[in-house]
Amino acid sequence: MDRPRLLTPARPTGMTRRSVLGFGAAAASALLVPGCSRGRADEPAPAAAGTFVTGNPGGVYNVFGAALSALVSEVTGMELKPLPSNGSVDNLVKVASRAADLGFCTSDSALAAYEGTGEFSKGPLRFTALARVYDNYVHIVVPMASKAKELTDLNPPKDKPNAPKMVVSVGPKNSGTQIIADMILDEAKVDVKRVNMTLEQSVAALTPKENATRGSIDAFIWSGGVPTVPIAKLQSTLGFRLLDIAKVAQTIALKEFGGFVVSSIPPSQYGLASAVQTLAVPNYLIAKPGLSDSWAWWTVNTLFRRQNDLIKDHPEAGALDPRSAISTMPVPLHPAAERWYRQNHI
Repeated sequence: MDRPRLLTPARPTGMTRRSVLGFGAAAASALLVPGCSRGRADEPAPAAAGTFVTGNPGGVYNVFGAALSALVSEVTGMELKPLPSNGSVDNLVKVASRAADLGFCTSDSALAAYEGTGEFSKGPLRFTALARVYDNYVHIVVPMASKAKELTDLNPPKDKPNAPKMVVSVGPKNSGTQIIADMILDEAKVDVKRVNMTLEQSVAALTPKENATRGSIDAFIWSGGVPTVPIAKLQSTLGFRLLDIAKVAQTIALKEFGGFVVSSIPPSQYGLASAVQTLAVPNYLIAKPGLSDSWAWWTVNTLFRRQNDLIKDHPEAGALDPRSAISTMPVPLHPAAERWYRQNHI
């Protein structure tokens, strides 16, 4: 499968999770993933139903989370209910407060929450991780008819100081997308009117209504896996381009800690004319404080033993690799998740 391509190596972080667990790459390469859906028969099933906060309807968090929840429910016989959300920040708050059992979040948001910085400056949150799953890619979407070819083209024309600012959706409030979008716009010094919209609202707002020549927004920023289906569908209706943000992505990747890397979205993902360089950030699957060992173990077990079934629902599941899944520092692995990786020689 034609997948996004890493352009710059991640920053070294010293001791790796693998060294903490005491296993090397040679042991990791010996992992066997049987086709059995349940795996260890002596691992007890969860005693009560659980909830999984995912993301915006149509987004990869939402699609991937619903698919994983269905499989975990199937193999355990206990319901794991997926719930839509506004994304990373919302999920972190709900999981840390025990309002949900599991959730997805970006690594930069997880770091900020764990250390009590940025959006979480009121105090650190406590939670554990089950796995690093796949990477998010920043999409800056403009209609094909837009004159914007690069990010700074979204600024007001220099020869028209009184021209209205372009309107750009930066994702839902309290989302990882908004954090990254604000960071990119601030770093690039792009002066636009920022509005908070969900993915579905952004797609609808970019599309002209009836006899209008343009939508109610000029562009939208989205951080998600590829392909993100609602964005892909735009290509057959409105037609769109993704803005290349290589320069600002490089600056952020070198300056900010949190797992940011420069990556490339292949043209085949969205029917583009060429590959687009952008900013990527890993995603974590996180768990509430005190999540039962049975929920943690069965979720991780299902994530990897039923990977082929997950790929049918979304190709991002093809990025799952237990050798990188343990790289969630500084967020500690749940003890039962750590036990699963040990049992499978990771």
